[in-house]
Amino acid sequence: MRDVFILGSTGSIGTQALEVIAQNSKRFRVCALSAGGANLALLASQAAQFRPEMVAISQDRGEEFASALAAELPGGENYQPEILTGEDASARVAGKASREAVVLNGINGGVGLAPTLAALESGATLALANKESLIVGGALVKAACQRPGQIVPVDSEHSAIAQALASGVHHKGLTSVNQDGCSEVSQIILTASGGPFRGKKRADLAEVSAQQALNHPTWSMGPVVTINSSTLVNKGLELIEAHLLFEVAPENIVPVIHPQSIIHSGVTWRDGATILQASPPDMRLPIALGLDWPTRLEKTVTPLDFTSAQQWTFEPVDHETFPAIKLARQAVAASASHPAVYNAANEVFVDAFLDGNLPYLQIVDSLAQVLAEHTGIDNPDLAQIMEAQTWAKSKAQQIVMNAR
Repeated sequence: MRDVFILGSTGSIGTQALEVIAQNSKRFRVCALSAGGANLALLASQAAQFRPEMVAISQDRGEEFASALAAELPGGENYQPEILTGEDASARVAGKASREAVVLNGINGGVGLAPTLAALESGATLALANKESLIVGGALVKAACQRPGQIVPVDSEHSAIAQALASGVHHKGLTSVNQDGCSEVSQIILTASGGPFRGKKRADLAEVSAQQALNHPTWSMGPVVTINSSTLVNKGLELIEAHLLFEVAPENIVPVIHPQSIIHSGVTWRDGATILQASPPDMRLPIALGLDWPTRLEKTVTPLDFTSAQQWTFEPVDHETFPAIKLARQAVAASASHPAVYNAANEVFVDAFLDGNLPYLQIVDSLAQVLAEHTGIDNPDLAQIMEAQTWAKSKAQQIVMNAR
């Protein structure tokens, strides 16, 4: 039985991970749950069901949670997990994982960096759904790894790439470099659904509302990721993540629009062969692989039906209408701190758009402005990365204020 620590348990990734664990209760044991604290009722319900030893809450709401948990328990039962509170609660919990455990980081945003580093330093396997922590932390996150394959990607695209790489004779699925130190990969194919505005031109997006941008045609995700998907910022973040995870140059990572969301990404080898991973658009599959890589669990999702007619299509990205991917490539080329700025400033702009304080097109336009004004740092330490994020958020907030 494998011990699992779920960070961000009340979010989309966390709730689906717990579904997978519930279906495989003889394989996994939930040792810890962490959440921001906005939905204490759900967190209490999860704790009552899975009985973790620890519960972490970013807000100072320990007593409220204890009351909510007591209300979920059968009369007279005295289950009392250790409750940790505060901004560093998730990192403290992750740091208590054993080497044999897996920590699933499903926290949203750059705040996931500290828990990512803590999980890696504990020696546990890190199932990484919080792409922002790798993008922000960059070399620091890579340096914190204690062994090859300690980070297992949970994003559907990066899970697909890992699965495609695993098909190579010399590969274990987590790097493009073989056992002899040579790259056998020509390109990584990074698919994107295109979001709700696929086929639109810039002029069509001038009056886009939050409701329209949140109406994703394929995936059910949190609001920030859904907006990022609509602007293709999410694909820019994923390009940076793929570059860092798989040691492939950004120019050799090719984004392509695939509206059906059946092909989740793939690899083109140096001999010209391409291997693509296909499955239904269901996050439980990459989550299950992340929890027990490289073992595959039984009946995680219903497989594709190849007995009926279907069509899969691919389109080039319209970089003029959606320049976020080009910005991501420029950020990687500029300095090691530019990706952190890319992520931090975007978080501010997305929040401002959702709050009605910034027009839709200004999300990426403003992001380009912040990146252009950032003085890059080539080998930043953690303090410098945090400082760069603080600067980026302050600069972004000034732009939002001026846009009102």
